[in-house]
Amino acid sequence: MYFERKRYLEQLINHKNNGLVKVVTGIRRSGKSFLLFEIFYRYLKSIGVDDQHIVRIDLEDRRNKSLRDPDSLLAFIDNKMIDNGMYYIILDEVQMVHEFEDVLNSYNKVKNADIYVTGSNSRFLSKDVITEFRGRGDEIRIHPLSLSEVWEAMPELSWEQMWQLYMTYGGLPLTIQTEKNTDKAAYLKSLFEETYIKDIKERNHVQKDIALETILNIASSSIGSLTNPQKLEKTFRSIGNTTLSAQTIKNYLEYLEDAFLISKASRYDIKGKRYISTPYKYYFTDMGLRNARLNFRQIEETHIMENIIYNELILRGYNVDVGVVEIRERDANGKEIKKQVEVDFVVNQGSERFYIQSVYALPSPEKMEQEVRPFLNINDAFKRIVIVKEDILLRRNDMGIVTMGLREFLVNNNSLYL
Repeated sequence: MYFERKRYLEQLINHKNNGLVKVVTGIRRSGKSFLLFEIFYRYLKSIGVDDQHIVRIDLEDRRNKSLRDPDSLLAFIDNKMIDNGMYYIILDEVQMVHEFEDVLNSYNKVKNADIYVTGSNSRFLSKDVITEFRGRGDEIRIHPLSLSEVWEAMPELSWEQMWQLYMTYGGLPLTIQTEKNTDKAAYLKSLFEETYIKDIKERNHVQKDIALETILNIASSSIGSLTNPQKLEKTFRSIGNTTLSAQTIKNYLEYLEDAFLISKASRYDIKGKRYISTPYKYYFTDMGLRNARLNFRQIEETHIMENIIYNELILRGYNVDVGVVEIRERDANGKEIKKQVEVDFVVNQGSERFYIQSVYALPSPEKMEQEVRPFLNINDAFKRIVIVKEDILLRRNDMGIVTMGLREFLVNNNSLYL
C-alpha cells in the first residue's frame, strides 16, 4: 500500500534550493522518513538528478553508527561532493548525531548543498527546530494520513466503511497497513506506551508518572471540551490528589503539545476581535492513538467528528480557533440578558476566513435554527458553513449559509470554496 503524500511533496518542491535547512517534523510514525527517503527521492530522480548527487543517510541504521560522530559525518558528506553541481543531502533521525546543529549550520554556507532532515524522540521536537534554526531553517510539519489519503489507497471501501475505519483507528500509516483490527489496536497501544510516553518522560524529566498518565486520560476523554489548568487542578483535588498545581498541569499539557499528541485551540471573541485567555479546547492529532489510550471504550462520533474536522483544517494550512459570540435575548420574564454562544471553528488563512459548525445531525428545523444562531449574530460577510455527518448534496439557504456533508468536506480539498 503506497501513500503518495502529495501535499507534503509539494511543500518540499516549493522549498527546494532555497538556502535553508528543510526540517520535517511531526508525530512519530507519521511517515517522515518515507516522505524524504522514498517519495522525495523518487521526485529528484524524475527531474534528472543522478544518484551521485543525492546523499541519503539513515542515522538510525547500525551500519551508519560511525557517522553519528559530527566530524565523521561532515567528512563523509564532503567526500561525496566532488563537483559544483547541486547535492541533495537527506539525513534521517539526525538527532542521533552529537552536535547535529553544528553539522547542519555548516552546510548552510555551502551553496551547492540542499539539506533535508528528519528528527524525532526526546531530543528533537518542533520547539527545538524553531529555536535553533531561526531564520536558517524551514519546518515542514507532517500529519498522520488524512481520510482522503487513506481512501485513495483503499478505494474498494464504501464511505461508511472508510469512516468507521478512520474514526476508530486513525491515520498512522502502519496502522492502516495492518490488516486485522486486533493488531491495529495492539500496535497503537504499544506505540503510545513504548514510544510517546517514554519520549515525553525522557525529554522533560517527568517524575510524577501517575499525574502524566491521568492528564493524558483526561485529555483523551474530553476532546473538544473547554478546560484549563485551573479547572483540572480542581478535578485532581476532588479525587484526592492535592499535590498537582495548575502550573504543573500546564507544563504537562505543553509536553503533550510538543510531542504533537494534542493541539490547543484558543477562544476568539468574534465581535470584540480579541483572544480570550482561557479556557481552551484540546484535540488529538490522531484518533487511533486517542482511542487506544481509552482502550477503545469512548467512541462518540459527535466529538470524534469535530476532532477530525479540526485536524483536516490544520493540515490544510489554516489557523483554527474556537469562536465566541455574545448575543442578547430575553428570559422567561422578558428581561434582556447577555449570553455567549459558540462557533466551533473560526478558520483563517491570510485574508480569508470561514466560520464552521460541526453538527452530527439536523433532525429538525429547530435544531438547524439552534446551530446557525451564532452565525446570525456575526456582523461580517465571511462564509458560514455547517458540516453534518449525513452524506448530503451541498445546499445554501437564503442567508448564504452553506450546509455540506462530512464526506464532501473531507474528500474535496477545495470544499470550503464550494
